[in-house]
Amino acid sequence: MKRLLSLLVLVSLAGSAFSADKKNIVMIAGKPSHGPGQHEHNAGIQLLKKCLEQSAADQVDIKHHLNGEWPAQEELSKADTVVIYSDGGGGHPALQEGRLAQLDKEMKRGCGFLTIHYAVEPTIEKGNKEFIDWMGGCFEINWSVNPHWDANFKELPNHPISSGVKPFGTNDEWYFYMRFRKNMEGVTPILSDVAPDSTMSRPDGHHSGNPAVRESVKNKEKQHVAWACERADGGRGFGFTGGHFHKGWANNDQRKLVLNAILWTAKANIPADGVASTVTEEDMKANLDLKPGQGLPEKPKKGK
Repeated sequence: MKRLLSLLVLVSLAGSAFSADKKNIVMIAGKPSHGPGQHEHNAGIQLLKKCLEQSAADQVDIKHHLNGEWPAQEELSKADTVVIYSDGGGGHPALQEGRLAQLDKEMKRGCGFLTIHYAVEPTIEKGNKEFIDWMGGCFEINWSVNPHWDANFKELPNHPISSGVKPFGTNDEWYFYMRFRKNMEGVTPILSDVAPDSTMSRPDGHHSGNPAVRESVKNKEKQHVAWACERADGGRGFGFTGGHFHKGWANNDQRKLVLNAILWTAKANIPADGVASTVTEEDMKANLDLKPGQGLPEKPKKGK
């Protein structure tokens, strides 16, 4: 009996050790935003979580929060990486209350940080310095821009995040001309393309244009729309400016790249061929926010 009890204790301890070896990923989805099929933060986070669990469940534990819910401090203290897919600017979930300070504490111990689409944009007054430190760059108003355009990523760098990812192209609201660290210190561009002149068709504005970015586009400079960063504290960051359209996650290479990046920022192992996942039409339709024309009746037109 004693031998049996000892064996059970050893098995239990072994199981606990295995669980402890898993990387803890915290995923945060913002509140509903924009029209049908756009800024689908809740559906997008749940889809990426499902895809990670298809092939990486043995090395990650994932907790996700929807509709802007913020994780408890205890949960954040155990996170190996934090993923945020939400609206940004002054309404960015990371900028509310004392959350920026919470995140800073976790980043200083080497936690990863990954933002998707609008979540790459804090405000200049709050979050700009931190985001540049944590992930190497961010969207900055009156510097960066947010046009819709067809980007074609013909070449990918030799980086773990690119594992198994083939050249691809999509139409998206690919933000570019980020405010990066000085001299791109510790920053590796992952997705880059030359933006067409049409991206500068709007007048100057907070998100639409300025003399610096116009000169860059005129000179046919490559614009970085996804990048990786390694920090002095050992932490890793990744910014991905695509993700405006939910349908983009059906693109196998776009999806694989972001899944790889999540594992990389958590310091988990990335398979040589990248994170394998499949999504069905049903998967793409799952968990979409209720919006007019998408589960809710269309708003009546004025005068009718």
